[in-house]
Amino acid sequence: MDKQITEKEPLYVDIPPTQLRNRNEKFRKAKWIPFWVAVADYVFAKMLRHRFFALRYKNKSRYDNGINPDYPCIFYAPHCNWWDGIVCYNLSKSVFKKRITMMIEEMNRFPLFNYAGAFPVNKKSAQSAMMALKHSVELLSTDKTKKIALWIFPQGIIRPPHYRPIEFQTGIAYIAQNVAKMVGGVNLVPLSFEYCFLREHRPEVLVDVGEPIVLTSAKFDRHEFTAELEKKFDVLCTEHFNMISEGQVTDYEILFKQKLPWYREIEKYLKSRGFKFKQNSSSSMR
Repeated sequence: MDKQITEKEPLYVDIPPTQLRNRNEKFRKAKWIPFWVAVADYVFAKMLRHRFFALRYKNKSRYDNGINPDYPCIFYAPHCNWWDGIVCYNLSKSVFKKRITMMIEEMNRFPLFNYAGAFPVNKKSAQSAMMALKHSVELLSTDKTKKIALWIFPQGIIRPPHYRPIEFQTGIAYIAQNVAKMVGGVNLVPLSFEYCFLREHRPEVLVDVGEPIVLTSAKFDRHEFTAELEKKFDVLCTEHFNMISEGQVTDYEILFKQKLPWYREIEKYLKSRGFKFKQNSSSSMR
């Protein structure tokens, strides 16, 4: 008989990985090497399609009608699991048509990401973390084409799904403030992610695009602005979760959707032919 494992490993901790493991990492600027970008495009799309039944998104019109195309974009989302970054990459490429850049903690574990737009953030010290924030500002402020978009998880650490209260670090306010100061404005685009089983054999990713904030002034208090972002983001995520809980899942566009397994195809065919499946009625034990 197998021995039961009694030691419990914590799933969530409040200490960033770079502090927890006490590992230094040399800062490297983001690069976009065409070969490695093509590899990332292919691999990340395959990974998502292999693991999930579908990726659905809604309210992209908020983005289309709400941003100022003359300003760069910062997309921000909750961070509850490892797949968030892969979802962001696919959304940026296939839905928003943007070249993604993203800061990644412990990027020494995934060095090839550096050649597809990622750069490390080391939270062992405020000075090290500031290098990543300044690089974000530099990338967005010097991009004349407005094709580069920064994707960020303002919570700064992986939290459980639906974790409350939503608390942001002030890094997003720092980046937005300095980009607005340098180029005149910046678009802040919130997104809510939900990973759930609907009626299929694999989970699905459901994304809700929130109302963009077009920031044109750099004269604000970062802590007050961060608190405002937290409140609006809480409303977006809570409403998204509630709508899914109520079964309101029909108004999504589909980035990809898997084919039904063979037994579901047979079931679908028989139903289209009028075949009625017998329902098992519950009965009490005698």
